[in-house]
Amino acid sequence: MSETVHVPLGDRAYDVVVGDGLLAEAGARIAPLISGRRHVAVVSDETVAELHLETLRAGLAEAGISLSVLTLPPGEATKCWAELERVVEWLLAEKIERRDMVIALGGGVIGDLVGFAAAILRRGVRFVQLPTSLLAQVDSSVGGKTGINSPRGKNLVGAFHQPSLVLADTGVLGTLKPRDYLAGYGEVVKYGLLGDADFFQWLEAHGARSAGGDMAARIRLVTHSVQMKADIVVRDETEQGDRALLNLGHTFCHALEAATGYSQRLLHGEGVAVGCALAFELSARLGLCSQEDPSRVRAHLREMNMKVDLSDIEGDLPDAEALLELMAQDKKVLDGQLRFILARGIGEAFVTSDVPREAVRELLNDALAARRG
Repeated sequence: MSETVHVPLGDRAYDVVVGDGLLAEAGARIAPLISGRRHVAVVSDETVAELHLETLRAGLAEAGISLSVLTLPPGEATKCWAELERVVEWLLAEKIERRDMVIALGGGVIGDLVGFAAAILRRGVRFVQLPTSLLAQVDSSVGGKTGINSPRGKNLVGAFHQPSLVLADTGVLGTLKPRDYLAGYGEVVKYGLLGDADFFQWLEAHGARSAGGDMAARIRLVTHSVQMKADIVVRDETEQGDRALLNLGHTFCHALEAATGYSQRLLHGEGVAVGCALAFELSARLGLCSQEDPSRVRAHLREMNMKVDLSDIEGDLPDAEALLELMAQDKKVLDGQLRFILARGIGEAFVTSDVPREAVRELLNDALAARRG
């Protein structure tokens, strides 16, 4: 069983296929896209390659497609200049041309990094996303955002470069550690919170089933998230307007990721969950929504055993003023003004720069005080 979401972007349109067992079918699905030699360059990370590379290799071989492979260290630290150079130089050594195909096999880090390498190699070569984490399947593999981190902030260097195909194999989600699955679930919750109250209600009822391994629930969850993202990307591909809604929770999240050194202390999706809780709390404090809304958001995240508060982040955190400075490095800053995604209720998010800095400082001070206990 599989579902297909079409992303209609003219001559850059592509399909996102969601279902169980797609890695084994990769050859048959990728072969029609190959116009040159029947050979692909695959970039993965060491952990994912050990789990899934042979399945992909066999699937490609069935269609007569050979592959060369580069594996990178796992983790957010890999999204850096040094590894980008390594990928680009390897692809050049492999003589990858514009009509050849590059494959990103991995989570969001690999997808972002490899997509960026494909964007700048020979001014643009084609690539396929094979996302292996929930976060990558529902978010980063769709929409063409690619890039790396800078010491000054997350995703500050990158390009828009749409994939030729996305195969989201929900079967591979069974190999994720519970923490990694739930980190991706933070992005799923975001979709309900930003624009679909009915989906959030569905998650309240069925989210635990998906986390427990129910395949039908996982396919529906991924497909619905992808469809929501695709609809927004089509309206606003390069984030001039509506697409910024997808950053709900991310202004707080990116500052917290920088404060924790992009380490295992805080995974991206965990930061999104904490950021969504903070965004709804800020919205309530500004009188935009009722206090029941942030309480409901926090209750669902708690029920799913996810990070919700700053007190759930291990180790030291900087003070509120330092966190505000990190937020000021966010790429969504416009004319020096921070842009926040706030909400008038669950499913009713909007973008605004009209947020008093003092209100944000007070929110962060209160969250840090609660953390100190």
